[in-house]
Amino acid sequence: MSFTASRLTCRISVVIPLFWFVFAPILAAQPGQEGFDQRHLRILEKEIDRFTAMAGGRVGVGALHLQSGRAVYHNPGESFPMASAYKVPIAAQLLHRVDRGEVRLDRMLTLSASDLRPGSGTLSDLFARPGVSLSLLNLLELMLVISDNSATDLLLKEAGGPGDVTARMRALGVDSIRVDRPTAVLIADWAGIRSQLPSEGEWSRDLFLDLIRQTSASQRQAASQAFDRDPRDTSTPRAMVLLLEKLWKGEALSRQRTDLLLEIMRRCRTGGGRIKGLLPPFVEVAHKTGTIGGSANDVGIVTLPEGGGDIALAIFVKESKRPVEDREAATAQIARAVYDFFLFHPAPQN
Repeated sequence: MSFTASRLTCRISVVIPLFWFVFAPILAAQPGQEGFDQRHLRILEKEIDRFTAMAGGRVGVGALHLQSGRAVYHNPGESFPMASAYKVPIAAQLLHRVDRGEVRLDRMLTLSASDLRPGSGTLSDLFARPGVSLSLLNLLELMLVISDNSATDLLLKEAGGPGDVTARMRALGVDSIRVDRPTAVLIADWAGIRSQLPSEGEWSRDLFLDLIRQTSASQRQAASQAFDRDPRDTSTPRAMVLLLEKLWKGEALSRQRTDLLLEIMRRCRTGGGRIKGLLPPFVEVAHKTGTIGGSANDVGIVTLPEGGGDIALAIFVKESKRPVEDREAATAQIARAVYDFFLFHPAPQN
C-alpha cells in the first residue's frame, strides 16, 4: 500500500552482518544431538531480539526451515497489520477459484475511474482516463510485482470478497489471518477519512488524495493509532509462516497454480532493502511487502544455495516512529541472521 508519514526510499546502508562472527565458532562444531541444535536456535532468537530494537516499534518474526521443520519465532502469536502483505492470501484465494474452474485468468476486466486507488502501483498514474482492459493474470502480476492497489481491489472482488478470503484461510487451518477490507477502505481508515467517502461508484484517486490532504495532523494521528489496534486485516507471524508452508507444500493450490504464484512473487520489485537487503544477490526470494503508517512488512520464501532447502519467513513491524529505512534495516539484519543460521548450521543428522 505504501502509505507512510515520510517519503519512502528504496535504499539501505550495506552493513556487514554480525551474525557470522557470532556463530562462526559454533558452526564449526559437529551437530549430533537435538539439545545441541536447540541451544543454537536459542542463540538465533537472541540475535533476532538484538536487531528488533533497530525497528523502533513492535516486531514479529517467523522463520521455518521447510525441509527440516526447525523454526524460530519472535512474538509469534501477536497480530500485526499486514498492509500489502495481505495480497498473498488474496492471491491464494483467487487462484483457488481458478483451480475450481470458477474464474479464468484470461478473463478481461475493463477499468473505470472508480476502480483507481491511491497508494502503491502504476494503474492510477498511467490511466488517468480509464478504458483499458486487462486480464486477471495481468492484474495478478501488477498486484504482486509492484503492489498495485487498483489491481488488488479488482482481484479481491474476483476472489469472492474479503469474507471468502478469510474463509479460505480457515479452511486451510490458518486461523490468525483475516482479510476484511479492500485497499481503498483500509487506507481511508488509516487516514481518518472513512466517514467522508461517498458511495463506491463515485470514488476516484483524486478524491482520496484530496480528502487525505484536508485532514489535520491530529486527525491523522488518532486514526493511525486506532489503525494499529484494529484487528482487521492482520496476521500473526506464525499464521503467515503456516500459509507460506502450505503454499510451498502444494496443500493450498494445485502444483500449476502454486508454481505460478511463487514465480510471480520472485519478480517482486518492492522492498529491495528488506528480506533481500543483505542477502547475496544470487539468492532466490519469492516475497511480498507491505507498508502503511508505522508498519513495514516482508513475507516470503527464501531458497538457500547448494541444496540447503527453503525458509518460510515473515517479518512484521508496527507502531514504529522511525523512518522506513530503519525498519527495513532491521528486517534485512534479521533476514540475514536467519539465512546464515540455516545455511551454515544444517539440521542434525540422525
